[in-house]
Amino acid sequence: LLDTATGEFTGHRVDEHFAMCSTFKLPLVAACLREADQGRLDLAEVLPYSRSDLLPWAPVTGRHVGQGGLSVAVLAQAAQELSDGAAANLLVRRLGGPASVTARFRDMGDAVTRLDRYEPDLGLVLSGDLRDTTTPLAMAQLVRRITTGTLLRTDSRDRLLRWMENTRTGTRRLRAGLPAHWRSGNKTGTGRAEGTTNKCNDVAVTFPPGRSPIVVAAYFDSGEYTAQVEARHEAVLAQLGRIAAEWAVG
Repeated sequence: LLDTATGEFTGHRVDEHFAMCSTFKLPLVAACLREADQGRLDLAEVLPYSRSDLLPWAPVTGRHVGQGGLSVAVLAQAAQELSDGAAANLLVRRLGGPASVTARFRDMGDAVTRLDRYEPDLGLVLSGDLRDTTTPLAMAQLVRRITTGTLLRTDSRDRLLRWMENTRTGTRRLRAGLPAHWRSGNKTGTGRAEGTTNKCNDVAVTFPPGRSPIVVAAYFDSGEYTAQVEARHEAVLAQLGRIAAEWAVG
């Protein structure tokens, strides 16, 4: 839990490495917007793709595969709002691959968060593996710089915040515990693969009335493998949302 005005934070295991899963898409999209702000990327550029690029979860890219390509802006919105994995992979490739994305994170002041693989392989993180990981504190501080700092131009920051607010994944996670009348946006991450344990993650920024925004970075490794997302795992994050709200006004 991070106060964006003061930098004050509290938490549990804040410096331990956890699998990012799809939470990486938030700073990835921010990196794309930053490249556009600095004149190195055109958001209208169309990135071509075919059916072979699709993944099991490709709600936007799958629907438009017949077009032959989608713009960077559309892909970025799809990656953030709907966690479209194929869209994220296309953006990673456009930026030069996982190592180049990690370099963008370093340029944004994050010395910890790293991207090493593409979707869906990046979700398979075993104990002690640092690939495709972050720490709760590093991600919270990065999201603070993205959503309330000067990394992005005002219009790009507002666009990303709007996409975060419109994100349709994770309604039972952090935002389920945050007050409904608070302006909030999030990006989820879910790891579910045989051979490792289920990950249930969520990163959010919320705007309590009359005070500075709060960033919450939650990485929950359930310690078990199940074939589907469990409501009881998501309930852990909803409870954390309630704790964050109490901390924000306490």
